Parts: sequence; C-alpha cells; structure tokens
Amino acid sequence: MISVLLAEDMHMIRAALTALLRLEPDIEVVAEVTRGDEIVPEALRVRPDVAVVDIDLPVMDGITAAAMLRERLPSCRILVLTAMGQPGQVRRALAAGIEAFLVKDAPGDRLADSIRRTAAGLRVLDAELVSSAMEYGESPLTPRESTVLKEAARGASAEEIAARLHLSPGTVRNYLTGAITKTGARNKIDAIRIAEDAGWL
Repeated sequence: MISVLLAEDMHMIRAALTALLRLEPDIEVVAEVTRGDEIVPEALRVRPDVAVVDIDLPVMDGITAAAMLRERLPSCRILVLTAMGQPGQVRRALAAGIEAFLVKDAPGDRLADSIRRTAAGLRVLDAELVSSAMEYGESPLTPRESTVLKEAARGASAEEIAARLHLSPGTVRNYLTGAITKTGARNKIDAIRIAEDAGWL
C-alpha cells in the first residue's frame, strides 16, 4: 500500500483528488493539508511514501515546502502538481531537486500512475513542461536584488524594505532599478511579474 500526503488548498480539488485515489486498491491518502507550512510537520507525523504537493499554497509555496521535506524526510518521494503556465516554477523545482511533476489538467488516471512511479523512485516529467521551463535562463538578479524585489512584491515601500534590510532607501531604489533593467521590465510591478513567472523569486 502506498501512503500519500496530499497538499492542496482548493477544497473542491483536494476532495476530488482524494475521491479519485480512494478508488485505487494500492493507494491510501493518510493526510491532507491546505498550507505549505503544514507539509513537513504532518509528513513527519504520518511518514507517507509520497507527498503530492501543489505549487501554489498559502503561507509557504509548495516548492519551498518540498525542498524542506526532502531534507527532513528523504524517504518521502515528492510529486509536484503544477499548471502548464508555470514553467518558471518548474525550473525552480528542478533546481531544488524535485524530479516528479504532474500537470493539473492531466487525465485522471495519470495521477495514480504518477504516484506509483514516484513511489518507485522513477522520474515523472512532462516533456513539454520541462522544455518550456528550460526556455528561461538563470536569474540575472543578484541575491540582494531578488530579496528587495520579493519585499516589494509583498507591498513594502522602499523605506520599509530599507528598515528591514538595514539599507538606505536610496540603496533600495538602486536595487529596484537594477532589477527593472535586468528583467527588461517597464516598472517595478512589471519586474515582479516577470521575475515570478520565470521562477526567479
């Protein structure tokens, strides 16, 4: 029996996935979580064979949580659920060592098969998704530019970012300008969108 932890914040999708997996004689959903920060504690409690993790989770994104889970519970294999329009996120997941992906709009029978393959230690990769992810290059942003852009994405002002990072507001603005230039964006909001789509944040 393959034990599964399911991490999905959309109630109807989570219920549908659980119902689908209950039809499988060799798969058992042993835990369900709705937030990324719940994945590791719950996995350590139930010790599943496979964690099926949505990329877009509240509090902590699925990729960050999956990377932490790999460190804390290496015996648990991870299958990431993603939308086709998120190649940058897939690139981030690949960089984090995640080797199993399932596109959310895949046929229903693919889920159980993908879980079995993941549990067996096999790669589950959608060729089109990975090819799309590889179109994005490495991030052109410095670590500091990325940090400043992340803070800006949360709605923080230059003054608030400066206080948090112990920088001057002018230095923060310089980092934002650098990020805008390097991403080829029109403004700060555009730079955030481009960087998030590419998986650079």
